[in-house]
Amino acid sequence: MARAFVALDDLLRLKHRAKGFSFLPRQPVHSLLAGRHASRLRGRGLNFEELRHYFEGDDTRTIDWLATARRGSPHVRVYSEERDRPVLLLVDQRRSMFFGSRRAMKSVAAAEVAALAAWRVTSLGDRVGAIVFGDTEMVEVRPQGRDAGAVRVIAEVVRQNQTLTAAASSADADNQLNAALARAARSATHDWLVCLITDVTGENEETTRLVTRLTAHNDVLAIPISDPLEHALPDIGAAVFSGGDAQIEVDCASASLRDRYAQQRAAWRERLNALSRRRAIPTLPISTDRDVAQQLRELIGKRTATQLASVGGGRR
Repeated sequence: MARAFVALDDLLRLKHRAKGFSFLPRQPVHSLLAGRHASRLRGRGLNFEELRHYFEGDDTRTIDWLATARRGSPHVRVYSEERDRPVLLLVDQRRSMFFGSRRAMKSVAAAEVAALAAWRVTSLGDRVGAIVFGDTEMVEVRPQGRDAGAVRVIAEVVRQNQTLTAAASSADADNQLNAALARAARSATHDWLVCLITDVTGENEETTRLVTRLTAHNDVLAIPISDPLEHALPDIGAAVFSGGDAQIEVDCASASLRDRYAQQRAAWRERLNALSRRRAIPTLPISTDRDVAQQLRELIGKRTATQLASVGGGRR
């Protein structure tokens, strides 16, 4: 049976499992965040501090040639790394996420991803915020650092998760994805990392426009949540599927029906993947049937102690 709901204590305990992955640059070569089609995430930015005389030993790449020509002597531009980088999680808790055939509902897997991301981001000194949305409700949690920031995000995810029911979806539920993206575009001003944790139900041309708008000045990371049953129908004979008050009986023994279903779902996923490639958006697909922390470590790439030692340590 798939776990239907999350508990606050369970997500708080994930703090100790938020290791072995990072949403920052310098991923291992096998990481999806360092793939051919997806740009490396930019990490923290640089703030301009001052223009000063060049001294022996300074990096010649920092010489400001215009200032040098104007002042008649070599000058360099000095930068400092930004102290933190805001990370905004868009966490889908609509009724379309209240589905799962193994281990956990999609809504539960999304909540686990959000908790792991929040703990990891704050452990590295960055701030984390969220836009958590259901069929009719949307709550924005402003970015905050340290444990308090992670706990605020997790508490809101749990609150909305525990309101999910099998009742029919709101007529406006599909529009909530675009509404959340529009709100994110207003909040994420420049050089944020925006993580989309959703099953992408309701995506359309407006979704593409909003994602494009977000990627103009921010990094976007897509974390699509899916269940194995959404990829292929099992050969189990006649089966009844329900959604709210509606039910339909499907003959899953039909090979042609299973093939058409699998082809349609594969075509839909490829369309989304094509959008990710065009916009250089890294994609980390998460399945409900496996441990989420383990999937993140495998997808992003885990640095072993030996690898860390070989490069003198650093962030994982």
